[in-house]
Amino acid sequence: MSSLTTISLHRLLAASTAAAASSSSSISPLKSLLFKPTTSRSLFHLTSTPAANYPLGLRFAASSTASPSTMGDVAADSAMDAVQRRLMFEDECILVDENDHVVGHESKYNCHLMEKIESLNLLHRAFSVFLFNSKYELLLQQRSATKVTFPLVWTNTCCSHPLYRDSELIDENALGVRNAAQRKLLDELGIPAEDVPVDQFIPLGRMLYKAPSDGKWGEHELDYLLFIVRDVSVHPNPDEVHDVKYVNRDELKELLQKADAGEGGLKLSPWFRLVVDNFLFKWWDHVEKGTIKEAADMKTIHKLTEK
Repeated sequence: MSSLTTISLHRLLAASTAAAASSSSSISPLKSLLFKPTTSRSLFHLTSTPAANYPLGLRFAASSTASPSTMGDVAADSAMDAVQRRLMFEDECILVDENDHVVGHESKYNCHLMEKIESLNLLHRAFSVFLFNSKYELLLQQRSATKVTFPLVWTNTCCSHPLYRDSELIDENALGVRNAAQRKLLDELGIPAEDVPVDQFIPLGRMLYKAPSDGKWGEHELDYLLFIVRDVSVHPNPDEVHDVKYVNRDELKELLQKADAGEGGLKLSPWFRLVVDNFLFKWWDHVEKGTIKEAADMKTIHKLTEK
């Protein structure tokens, strides 16, 4: 990513020492740079990377959050729903390149601003869960009206992001993404962790897509597609979910027809529609046959665009 810059640790320490000599603050500049305060975000993000690739295994990504335009956005968004605002500024998404290599991290807020997506090519890791019950019906959710992106659209069971934390950065067997999926199923739908064991999620594929939500917000994601077949207890969180329903194949096709016709203002999320149009029904065959693992292809990253 063009905004990522490798910085010598010795230069950083030297700058800290020089700044400390002219400052009466009790907090060293080095600490204030490396450790993010709770009230405002630092100017750099520390990203661990293999030492073979970067000197001393440290890389810093210059943050765009301090720009005047962004500060204006923050002021303009003061009326945003309190829960969504907290998630927008506290959640740190995982930035990746188009080959799904981690290159840094950034706030959920900046990752969903189309201005930042277009100017900085911000691409973040995401996941989409497709949960089927024992009757092979798919659980859908309608996103809450307070969602910043794509409010009130119908989509798959759960769609969110692994965060920049140790448990959700584990690449092996997509374990970090599966941990995040279990967390968000509880957060959004009240599904207990024991109902959706991490080892029961089956990663079937990855897709890269970009989709504007309105003139300001949008998505640019490298999305892991996770399938799971479980009977679960569902207790939707109204801050996240407006409605839920199970659908069979015919009912989903009817939903697609209504969305295409614009009937009743019904809309589907763009990522869900991409999965439906490219993969879902053939994967559904495997779900019913009990051969879903045979459909998995985690080597390919499908670059898809809306039709």
